[in-house]
Amino acid sequence: MKFTPPLEKARLLQRYKRFLADVELENGELMTLHCANTGAMTGCIGEHWPVFFSLSDDPKRKLPGSLQLTQNPAGDLICVNTALANKLVAEALADQRISELRGYATVRREVKYGSENSRVDFLLSDHSDSADCYLEVKMATLLQEGQGYFPDAVTTRGQKHLRELVEQVKAGYRAVLLFCVTHTGIHSVKAAAHIDPVYAKTLDEAVAAGVEVICYGCDISRQQIVLDRSLTFG
Repeated sequence: MKFTPPLEKARLLQRYKRFLADVELENGELMTLHCANTGAMTGCIGEHWPVFFSLSDDPKRKLPGSLQLTQNPAGDLICVNTALANKLVAEALADQRISELRGYATVRREVKYGSENSRVDFLLSDHSDSADCYLEVKMATLLQEGQGYFPDAVTTRGQKHLRELVEQVKAGYRAVLLFCVTHTGIHSVKAAAHIDPVYAKTLDEAVAAGVEVICYGCDISRQQIVLDRSLTFG
């Protein structure tokens, strides 16, 4: 996914009210950016960190700038726009870059499924006798002591999605949880049992029931983000 034009650079002053971030541009001007991330963003944002943002020419937008990337003191680039995770996966599926998910003829998005009234991120289907594949995507950005984790806060919604995936396996379908890692410092992902022990337990149960878990990382720059590498889970 290309950023056109390339992202602008600034210095973070503060993030507040969940959706807003004040930054200082390279020319010294101040600007308020929209932050499309309602989560804790633990370890992904810090005062005076370099940040990178896009600009929109949509006259209806109150804030033309959108926060896309941050850079931690170690130099790792982190995509903090959660809306991009599914776009990155959709692009990778179309380009056959996810080896575990190649060969499906059709890809549908946001399909209703399950007994808990969910929508699966992607439903992959083939024209052969192969079972449909229910694919749920989660963005992973939490790095602690060299290890990547998900989630970065308690997620009852994530727990529900795991239960829904288990239902599909029991019904004879394929179910896959894909961690889209948008932090260049993360090389493996584990369930964050120290943050959400219920999610970690539910994930263990889902894997035991037949849900597959895969992790992919991204090449990240001011010009583009590409989901392009398999990472380790567990």
